[in-house]
Amino acid sequence: MVTSTSAYPMVEEQRYLALLRAANAIATSGDCDSASNALVERLNEVTAFDFIHVATFDKETDRTCWSLLEANGKRVESPSLDDVSFEHSPISWVHETGSPLVINEWSQEARFRTYGLFLASHGIASTCTLPLVRGTRRLGVLSLGRSYPNGYDEDEVRFLGLASEQIGLAIDAAVNLYISQRVQDRLKLILDLSNQVVSNLEFHDLLVAASASVRRVMHCDAAAIMLAESEGTQLRVHALDFPESRGIFTEGGLIPIQGSMPGDSFKSGKPIVVNRLEAAEISPEMYAKAIGEGLHSFCDVPLISKSRMLGVLAVAKREENAFNSDEVSFLIQVANQVAIAVENALAYGKIAELTDRLAQEKLYLEDEIRGEMDFEGIVGIVGQSSALRHVLSLVETVAPSDSTVLLLGETGTGKELIARALHDRSKRKDRTFVKLNCAAIPTGLLESELFGHERGAFTGAISQKVGRLELADQGSLFLDEVGDIPIEIQPKLLRALQEREFERLGSTRTKKVDVRLVAATNRDLEKMIERREFREDLYYRLNVFPIRIPPLRERPEDIPLLVRYFTQKYSRRMEKQIDSIPTAAMKKLAAWHWPGNIRELENFIERSVILTHEHSSALQLPLGEISTNGKTPPVLGSREVHDRDEITRILKETNGRVAGPQGAAARMGIKRTTLISRMKKLGIEPRSIA
Repeated sequence: MVTSTSAYPMVEEQRYLALLRAANAIATSGDCDSASNALVERLNEVTAFDFIHVATFDKETDRTCWSLLEANGKRVESPSLDDVSFEHSPISWVHETGSPLVINEWSQEARFRTYGLFLASHGIASTCTLPLVRGTRRLGVLSLGRSYPNGYDEDEVRFLGLASEQIGLAIDAAVNLYISQRVQDRLKLILDLSNQVVSNLEFHDLLVAASASVRRVMHCDAAAIMLAESEGTQLRVHALDFPESRGIFTEGGLIPIQGSMPGDSFKSGKPIVVNRLEAAEISPEMYAKAIGEGLHSFCDVPLISKSRMLGVLAVAKREENAFNSDEVSFLIQVANQVAIAVENALAYGKIAELTDRLAQEKLYLEDEIRGEMDFEGIVGIVGQSSALRHVLSLVETVAPSDSTVLLLGETGTGKELIARALHDRSKRKDRTFVKLNCAAIPTGLLESELFGHERGAFTGAISQKVGRLELADQGSLFLDEVGDIPIEIQPKLLRALQEREFERLGSTRTKKVDVRLVAATNRDLEKMIERREFREDLYYRLNVFPIRIPPLRERPEDIPLLVRYFTQKYSRRMEKQIDSIPTAAMKKLAAWHWPGNIRELENFIERSVILTHEHSSALQLPLGEISTNGKTPPVLGSREVHDRDEITRILKETNGRVAGPQGAAARMGIKRTTLISRMKKLGIEPRSIA
């Protein structure tokens, strides 16, 4: 507490020196906190006080732009300060009149009762309130107080008048320094954003850097960049810089354009400023979130580039009345730079994505061209049987539509050729035909291969990858061995087929695709559903138009045509002249049941061409490989065909094993000798299946 004997701690010369030090310390302060600390600390060396109240005013609006209030060595924070209105107080009186005001005994003062009660609560008995001026400009007011009455005589008031002039000059210098630094920071922000426009084309990195820079320079608590989604009804928060967030506002969230502050700014193309939250003026959800985060002032500025509305730059502060016209004007400049940067990054992203997609399509097409060489000359399918003609008529019927087709048939029956025929006869024939063998890719990589992934989505994801589904956009996607898709991936595939949208691994951005799906399998999906190995809803989504492709044994009349075709193909490749095929050998080939279907026949003919001597014009076939004790298996009936298919399927599952607890006989619930007898009768060789 200051007493009358301690009010003048220094001789006159020392007080003037202390005053100069105080003025210099204030003038060189870089921010408001530093200026406040310097003012209190240095002014105590000039004159003792128990109370100090400083307020500076905006010269245009006359609103308080900075204030300091301290009583008995403790800072009085803003909640208490709000209760002390500047109106009807010594502060407003001195600011309006420009004259000092000394009140020797507040207990006897009747003019400023509210302010007097406030001072009494802190034990202040007398005050000296002085204007802070520079020339004719009124900067603000300095009020000092002591705990005893009559604390300020004429000499002290005269000295404090000189002190207030120095302090006014110092505060004005500090304000100018602050403004200068602020201008420099703002210019640097504009320069940084301009550099980002030309140097940082990685979309997410650009937005994160821009939002962080805006928040730092504008001294905001939060800054976000929101961009419109493709459907035009929502804004997505692509970048949020909010170090002290309570987790209510999050990056990646969606904000409706209709009925929200950012949405209003986006629709109108004008800034929206809210300096005080009013529950009646904003949506209940937004009000609850803002209160939960402790934010009370908001400024949303549209991002516009070349008359194209891209999104919104949003900043927020915890204090009220935080955004004036000067700050809004600057934010508009910032938003213009951010909009240019965003548009450049979007354009770069689209170009990079198209380039990547074209590169991927090129690889696929190269693979397809190599694959076409295996079937050169085949426009449709080789064969003239009624079973094959029925399949091709179904292809002609369904191809013009965009309906999903499910190809059913044993392995090696040519399901991929049928899928390609569907594509070539569809409206999508000029777009990409993308294929994916679901059984050939490890389970952990199948989801990435199908849907794609972002960089860093998982260990080893060092770059972005476009998935097959995205590559097939506007074209056709052929999923071979669809029965081997893991059960945990099937729901995501079902959603992509139904909603025509998906997300890459590691991304929250939804991509829309228009794909015609052709699926194929050699497995019994209905039995897999019973065993809960395949989702029923996905099965019904795939089974829109099923086509069963007959095995080669059901179209024996096509075997001679296929034999001649494969003989010509491989003889040309191996540069051999083969003109004929022995009639007896051809009959034997046509009578064989070919468990591996066309693939087995093709491999057999290739082997035969290799074995044919260079100077021989007749194809030399290793017929011993396809005979059973020298006898051709009889033509099978429908029941025998069913038994043979069932035994073949189980042998595939057991990898050709007949005996043992995990063998085919145990799985079928019959004796090993009985199964061996049936296999001999049906011409099944376990080792060839394994």
